[in-house]
Formats: sequence, C-alpha cells, structure tokens
Amino acid sequence: MSSRSDWAEHLIAWHTYPLGLVGAPMGPQGLDSPVEHRLVRLRGWLDHVRDLGCSGLLLGPVLASRSHGYDTLDHYRVDPRLGDDADLDDLVAAAHERGLKVLMDGVFNHVSWHHRLVQEALAAGPDSPAGRMIRWRQGADGPEPDVFEGHGDLVTLNHDEPGVVDLVADVMNHWSARGIDGWRLDAAYAMPPAFWAKVLPRVRSAHPDSWVFGEVIHGDYPGIVAASGMDSVTQYELWKAIWSSIGSKNFYELDHALERHDEFARTFPPMTFIGNHDVTRIASQVGEPGAVLALAVLMTTAGVPSIYYGDEYAYRGVKEERIGGDDQIRPALPDSPQEVALGAEMLEAHRSLIGLRRRHPWLIDAVTEKEALANERYVYRSGVPGTEPLIVELDVTDRPWAVIREAGKVIWEYHS
Repeated sequence: MSSRSDWAEHLIAWHTYPLGLVGAPMGPQGLDSPVEHRLVRLRGWLDHVRDLGCSGLLLGPVLASRSHGYDTLDHYRVDPRLGDDADLDDLVAAAHERGLKVLMDGVFNHVSWHHRLVQEALAAGPDSPAGRMIRWRQGADGPEPDVFEGHGDLVTLNHDEPGVVDLVADVMNHWSARGIDGWRLDAAYAMPPAFWAKVLPRVRSAHPDSWVFGEVIHGDYPGIVAASGMDSVTQYELWKAIWSSIGSKNFYELDHALERHDEFARTFPPMTFIGNHDVTRIASQVGEPGAVLALAVLMTTAGVPSIYYGDEYAYRGVKEERIGGDDQIRPALPDSPQEVALGAEMLEAHRSLIGLRRRHPWLIDAVTEKEALANERYVYRSGVPGTEPLIVELDVTDRPWAVIREAGKVIWEYHS
C-alpha cells in the first residue's frame, strides 16, 4: 500500500464543477472581465456536504480561464466569474471550520491559446524561453502550437522543459499555502509520469500532507502511480463496470472489474466514483433504482470514493459529443439545499450508505470475494483481515434491490 495522508484514510469527497454550480456564464472571457462574487453560493452548500457525511470538497476548476475552466488564462488568479482570492479563502476557511478538506483541480497539461505564455511564444518563436514552454507541431506554414486532443484553444505544455516543472510546482505550492489540502491532476493520462516525479517531491517538501490523484482513464494504473509519485488515479474501469453491469443485467462484468480493482488496491487506494463532470449522470444511465445499487457498490469496495454534486438528489443529465454537450451534467444548484424539491429517497440512500462507509473505515483497503454470481444476481464479501466482512447482495432480476449484511444481520437494504 502506498503512503497516504491520515485524512485521506477517511476521505469521501463531494465533487463539484463550480462554474456550473453557481450559474456562471460560459462564453469566452478575458482577464479584464468584471469580478462577480459567485463562490458564496457554493459556500451555502457546505453544511449539506457535512450532513451528507462527506469529509472533503473536491473543486473543479476555479482558476481564471477563457470559458469552461480547463482553458486556463492565469494559474495565480481565481476566475473572475467566481470571485477573487478573498472569496476562495473564505470558502476554504468555511470548509475547514466544518471539518472538510478541500481539493483543487490542477489543469497543467494545457493552457488557453490566449494565455500570456502562448502569446509570448507565438511572438518570439519555438526557440525562445516562452517557446520552449509549449509543444509545437509542423503546420502548413511552419511550426505552430500543438493542441490537446484537437481542441484548438488548448495548447499543450512541454512537460520535458524544466521551466514547466518550475511553473507547476510553484502553482501547486502557491495554492497549498492558501489552504488547499489536495489535488486532482486533470488529464494526467496525457502527461509523462516522469514529469510528476519531478514536481510532486517539491510540493510535498513544503506540504507533506497534500494528497494527489490523477485523472487516468485507462492503462497501467499501478505503474502510473508508482512512476509518477501520485497517491492515486481515477478508477474508470470500475465506474464503467458498475453502470454497465446494472444496465445490461450482466454482473459478470462487475465481478471481473472487481478482481482487477482488488489488484490495483493492493498498491494504492483507487479514486472511485459513479459520476463526475465528464460522464452521463448515473440516474440517467441506469435509472434511480439502479443508481442506488451503484452507490451501494461504490460504498462497499476499496478506494477513496467521491460523490458528484446533484447525484444525491438523482439529478439527470446526458453527456453529448457536441459544443455545449456537457451543460446537462454541469447544472446550477439553487442557493440552498432547502430549495431542492426532488430526490428525497436518493438523498436518504446517500446518507445511509455514506454513514455505513464511515462506520467501516477499513473499506478503503477492502478485498472483495464473490459468493454467488449470475447475470442478474451478485453476492460478494467485502473485508480485510481481522474484521467482520460485509456481505453485499445485488439483484436486478425484476425490480432492483440490494441488501448489506454484517455478522448475519441486515444493516442496510433497498427495495425499488
């Protein structure tokens, strides 16, 4: 098992996309845009996060960007659509007062075409100090900035350049010094692990309790963790198997994924989820009853789980491959939880299952063993040596239902 901060042992994160949650406009903007103090709306949800049972607030991008947050304009400034440094300081302080750790989305694979660094590189050329900070490709008229996955406004940084190592380490230390407890590294799958092996020791030397996980979709999860020095990576294999098995009534897929998941968890605690800002909402994927079963799996298997904001109310939203195709899955929330008029049953399921997870903190290292397996029914044992295991039974034969037992006693159940 990799080393980890004590607080990460108990981390259950509430994952937000702040620009969407506070209803910020998504059109192109510049650094001279007027400051709008919208982060106060997110602050109004912190009691809900605590009462839900979560112990951390995972912030999507909050730094100055051109539009959707992942096209950074300034790594040292809060996005003016959200507020300013004081607003973020207040949010972090309020979270800490409630016992919540705060993690920030670090977007370090690419920057906006309009970023000062890119503009200087364009003016001075590839061999200039600024030019060496970004990647180039051969265009029809000569060298041109390389872009990330075909997105014309996202210019890829040159992670072989020592100056980029300096920049990223300095940015992470800057915000860690302001109270950020940990980091999600966006698009970590696109960056060489050796880059992070240079950056992270410099962050941890100043902030030894910082916990860091990377966005990795597929590949050698344990190898990436070991080579990079990250504490964890996102477990997309398990995410896919959970909703796919429930939706297709094929628990063989989930059983196979849990076998691999156990292998991963022997070396690091995977960052687990059933929803995030890039995927169709779980309630849209498998319906509300299926979403409850998915949550039961999330909360009874190894790793560090996160809840995507609104999933606790069975929010719907379908990701579409088009401009604006993420809008449904990144909605605004009302000013307070009291104004949400749906999802009472789903909310109770979240509270009870998160409570179960917190009463069994050893689940971060749990090993699962199947006890019964059929297409539409799956029973597995989840435990660690020296503890009474949990027995989890899932059934989608007719109307989905689930039961969790401990020492022969039912400690949670759901019938749709």
